[in-house]
This record gives sequence, C-alpha cells and structure tokens, in this order.
Amino acid sequence: MRVIGLTGGIASGKSTAASILSGFGATIIDADKIAREVVAPGQAAWHDIRNTFGDDVLLVDGNLNRQLLGELVFNDPLKRQKLNSIIHPRVIEECQKRLEYYKKIGKEAIILEVPLLIEAGMDTMVDEVWLVAVDISAQIDRLIKRDGLSKERALKRIASQMPLEEKIPKADIVIDGQLSIDEIRSYLRILWNNVLATGVEVKKKG
Repeated sequence: MRVIGLTGGIASGKSTAASILSGFGATIIDADKIAREVVAPGQAAWHDIRNTFGDDVLLVDGNLNRQLLGELVFNDPLKRQKLNSIIHPRVIEECQKRLEYYKKIGKEAIILEVPLLIEAGMDTMVDEVWLVAVDISAQIDRLIKRDGLSKERALKRIASQMPLEEKIPKADIVIDGQLSIDEIRSYLRILWNNVLATGVEVKKKG
C-alpha cells in the first residue's frame, strides 16, 4: 500500500486539495478529524487537557472551548507543547490503526492528511510527502477573511508552525496553493493518476 502524506501550513489550501482528491476516489485519513475525536468529552485526552489547563477551557456542554484554548497555546509555546504532547501521540496511534486496517483490506493508496505532518514526525509514516504551499501574505489574507483574525493573531498562528522554507526540502511534491481551483484540480488529477498507475510501494523515509 502506498501512503501519501498531504500537508501544508495553516490556510494553505490543504483541505481543499484533500477534498479534490477525495472526489477522485482517494481514501483520506483526516488527522484533524481524528484530533477532534480523541478530545471528545470523556476521552483520555479530554481528561488530560482538563487537568492541565483547567475547567476554563471547557464549554457548558463539556466540549473544549477551542477558541479560548487556541488563544492560550498560540500565545505560549510551552502551553502549545503541552497540548501537542497530549494530542499528537493519540492521533498518531489512531492513524496507524487506520493505515493497518486499509492495508489489510487491500487498499492500493491512502492519503494521510496532517497539518503538522513534518512537525509531529509523522512524515516517517508515509512513502512520500505532498506539500501545499502559499506565501505568508496569502496565509495572512486568508486567515483574516476566513477566521476574522487580526494580522497580529494571524502571524502568531503562522509562526507556531514550521516555516515553509524548512518544509519544502522535506517534500517530494510541492503544490502551489495560489493557483486557481481548476489548475490545482488538474495538477492533482495528474498526481493521483500517477499514483494509481504506479501502484507500487516506495521505500519509506527515515
């Protein structure tokens, strides 16, 4: 089974790329979705977050107050590290379980969509890395429009991730996230057709 790691900085267009690939029939393992599942009320990670950050990060219904928690961790690298140490191992474990399942049922190729694929060391789980890249000005504009952030807050969120210039050398394929949707779709169609045509497992990194 061939495993493609799809990643990109915040507001780079990674989720759009994943959606397009899904439309082509690709099986997607969405690490963001898994991260939400592992912190659901009552889960072990939820208890760890509550014990670490207090009840203030919970909403009335027991779910995490993501906005408040986000502000805490994006403004404090140590708190961000604590949160990541709670969530990342559980996400990795669940991703591994799903990869094993898809391998067992005979899937030829899987897209592992992970925002922090490289930062979390999950690039060692994949056969190749596809990076959706945009320049920082595009990220800022998108975060301001999409999430209503100020420029200062947008920059803090961008700064919390590995700089693009450090990610590019670790990528096998770089996808220009500033192309039009039609251009991105056409390029991804070529990439995905190549994956299906190759149909062989390549040597893993690391």
